[in-house]
Amino acid sequence: MSGAKELIRVAKSQVGYREGYSDGHWNNKNRYGAWYGMDEAAWCGIFVSWVAAQSGNTAVVPRYAWCPSGVEWYRSRGRFSVYPVIGGIVFFGAGGGSHTGIVYRYDAESIFTIEGNTNANGSAEGDGVYLKQRARKSSYVYGYGIPAFAEGVVVADPEWKGRKGVTFFGQEASEADIPSGGGGTPAIPAFPGAQYFKAGAVNDFVTQLGKALVRHGLGRFYSVGPGRKWGDADRNAVRAFQLAQGWSGSDADGYPGSETWHRLMQ
Repeated sequence: MSGAKELIRVAKSQVGYREGYSDGHWNNKNRYGAWYGMDEAAWCGIFVSWVAAQSGNTAVVPRYAWCPSGVEWYRSRGRFSVYPVIGGIVFFGAGGGSHTGIVYRYDAESIFTIEGNTNANGSAEGDGVYLKQRARKSSYVYGYGIPAFAEGVVVADPEWKGRKGVTFFGQEASEADIPSGGGGTPAIPAFPGAQYFKAGAVNDFVTQLGKALVRHGLGRFYSVGPGRKWGDADRNAVRAFQLAQGWSGSDADGYPGSETWHRLMQ
């Protein structure tokens, strides 16, 4: 098994791991460095490489210890962006040379990552594997490698919008939005009610609806991707979907009912 979900699953399974401790200090001795053949050295990139190998993703995530080599690997393939990517490899510091990790979620303000060789303060020379939340627009965030996952990628980069195998979510996304590679039919969530989709409404159901509209090819109505506030982009996208079903009149007014919701969530 490989892909973004497996990459993230393996990375999260390591959260809480700590490197060796001797003579009163952390010593960079760890399972990832031993596997790489470069133990007792800075190991953030080595951790990402280990996760890629354990998750079957070595074809789309390079083997690297020196962060700039990871940046160059993605740049040379035309797969580097300043916008976050789910399952993407984030690089920090000048030229991306200070630190690295794996993105499992982002929203309009933050990226959420799994990082090795960091600590509670987010240091680039830490003691273990941590889940971190960092400001999306921080100058410390240099950019992101976009792995060519077989199931496609979820990106926030507007220049990637409309490309084959790309799902564009500009404002927020997580591993739950990664395209399915098969394995059964998921349950369709129940329609929450029309009151959640009206002027002034701000809630997670609006985001869920918007993401479903994007999956159905209606992302062109969003300039930065779906969000929690109901607006004209949502209504226009819903109306386009309803018209595509052959509906008209009040059945294509741009407001979702139970049948619109059911078809969108399939």
